Parts: sequence; C-alpha cells; structure tokens
Amino acid sequence: MNTNLETSKMHTRLTLVILWIFYSLNFMYADQLSSLEPGVLEMTMSGYVAGGTVKVTDGFLLGTAMMMEIVFLMIVLSWVLKYGASRWANIIAGTLFVAFQIYSLFLGTPSPTYIFYSTIEVAGLLLVVWIAWKWKPEAAPAVGS
Repeated sequence: MNTNLETSKMHTRLTLVILWIFYSLNFMYADQLSSLEPGVLEMTMSGYVAGGTVKVTDGFLLGTAMMMEIVFLMIVLSWVLKYGASRWANIIAGTLFVAFQIYSLFLGTPSPTYIFYSTIEVAGLLLVVWIAWKWKPEAAPAVGS
C-alpha cells in the first residue's frame, strides 16, 4: 500500500470541497455584510436589491435559493461523485458561478466591499475550475475508499 499515492488521490477531492466551502462562506458573509451598507435595508424593505435594479419576487427568491443549493451540493458532489462526473460538475458549476459573480458586478453600483468579496470569490472559483481542468484520472480515488 502506497500511502503517498492514496494521499494524493484524496488531495484533489478535498481541495475542491474546501474551495466550495470557502466560496459559500464568502458569498454568505458578503451578502450579510452588504445588508449593513447605508440605504440597503430601506431598499430591501421596498422590495428591491442590487442598487434598486432588481425587484425581489417569489421567482427571484426561488432562483437565489436554487443557486445557493448548487453551491452547497458541490461541497458534497465534489467528494462523492466518480472522477469524470466530479471533474465536469466542478468545471461547469465553477464557470457558471464566475459568470454570475461578474454579471452581478454590473447590477447597480457595487460597493467597495462587494467588489472586494466578488474578487476573492471569482479567484476561488477560477481555482476550482483550474484544479478540476488539470485533474488527472490517476489522481481520483474510488468512491468510498
């Protein structure tokens, strides 16, 4: 039994899981912190977000919930899916969320705090995509081992 090989096999999966946890915590804290910005609470109470450019509706809330659920699922899926499925799920989800983060910067006028967190989130997501893209089959452990 080669423990160095086994350790390297788990390394990619664990790194992806940790990066998705990192992204989700940053995303949630940035949203929480943004509610403290001047005028945001009043705008939210009137039914708008993103500098007054996006109306909060049932559809908006459902879409937001679904997006966050994808992030939470990626934490689990990065660990339990077989190599190929995990690799492509990370590439696709990471790319989708990079696009979302960049798009969200153009809604309203983002605060310096939002830009700061978005930059960190995009960097983490690009790392997810890059690691998944470079992931080789021999570095993938069998599920449950």
